Amino acid sequence: MSNNSQNSGQKDALAGVRVLDFTSMMAGPYCTRLLADLGAEVIKIEPLKGDYMRFQPPLRGECSRSFGHLNAGKKSIAVDLKSEAGIEIIRSLVASSDVVVENFRPGVMARLGLDYESLDKINPRIIYCSISGYGQDGPKSKKPAYAPMIHAASGYDLTLLQYQEEQEKPAITGVFVADILGGLYSTSAIQTALFQRERSGIGQEIDTTLLECMLNLLIYEIQFEQQPSTARRPRYGPLPTKDGNIIVVPINANNFKNLCEVTGHPEWMEDPLFLTPGDRVKNWDELMARVGTWTAERTALECEDILLDAGVPASRYLTVGEAMQDPQAEHRGSFVEVDDTEGSFRVVNPPYKMSGTGTHVRPNVPGLGQHTEEVLKNVAGYDADKISVLRDAKTLVFG
Repeated sequence: MSNNSQNSGQKDALAGVRVLDFTSMMAGPYCTRLLADLGAEVIKIEPLKGDYMRFQPPLRGECSRSFGHLNAGKKSIAVDLKSEAGIEIIRSLVASSDVVVENFRPGVMARLGLDYESLDKINPRIIYCSISGYGQDGPKSKKPAYAPMIHAASGYDLTLLQYQEEQEKPAITGVFVADILGGLYSTSAIQTALFQRERSGIGQEIDTTLLECMLNLLIYEIQFEQQPSTARRPRYGPLPTKDGNIIVVPINANNFKNLCEVTGHPEWMEDPLFLTPGDRVKNWDELMARVGTWTAERTALECEDILLDAGVPASRYLTVGEAMQDPQAEHRGSFVEVDDTEGSFRVVNPPYKMSGTGTHVRPNVPGLGQHTEEVLKNVAGYDADKISVLRDAKTLVFG
């Protein structure tokens, strides 16, 4: 599929779907941006001072590129949810909306009178997705939760440590895996609920937990925990080259055969250490040590080219900048330009393409309250006089 497919007459699968986005930070905004990428009208409801992410680096002028990456393609209104007028506005919007997404700590939306039970009375077709660390009920439901602590609480960090025999404590992290998974799983659940609503005519509540998102990563580990075994899984890591490192992943029998041939060691195929898949797993470190002797005599790029051409899975270790310039990413159209008031920059598209559906980031990053008046008029149905009163009362920010 060419990287120009988004311009070939594709339709937006979620065109006509209206989403009220009460989220901040990363998991919720990533979920709703993916919905916007599919054509949904996403109305981001921000506090009067703006989403926390608006102020997070990297900044250019007064604009956060992190915020732009997570919120491109949305509309922004800024509302005081502690005011009666603010809650009245939200209720007016709910009546004509399809989806609500929120990631407050459990209980906050109920205190505002904006929980699922309250909004279901206004609009029985509403699909209401809550994203939290531990869920909407249970002994930990009210506890604060961010991605790094969920990585630790799920067993994920100690699982990674088990593969680092030379390391004594879990690695420091700055990549929020749980948040991205939370956004992805929530997007999937929302689309499933929309599909079911087409059949039933009614909405439902979705309760996504970051903890369970991380547990879903640990397939082998959960099964080994229940069925202990002395069998050891292969460890995939860096092998030395003249100018860096490369990872080589000869998992299946054909990969192994190709590896032996291209490195000039066909005798490995007859070595008792490597005769069967089980033998190779058992003696994986020895196999990698031998391959490392071959890679150490070449540059990382030479190794990658030789191995890939021979059908052996391998890759150099790239920086993010290098990965962004990869020819395959260019071919796929993996990145798209978006604009805020300080200029344009690139963000990554969704990781899938569809032959009949637009799947791409929309180009505009909303300013704080940029769409307040438009949404009040066209969605809530407020007339000019009522909007003027709200403007004077400073219950909202009008961008």
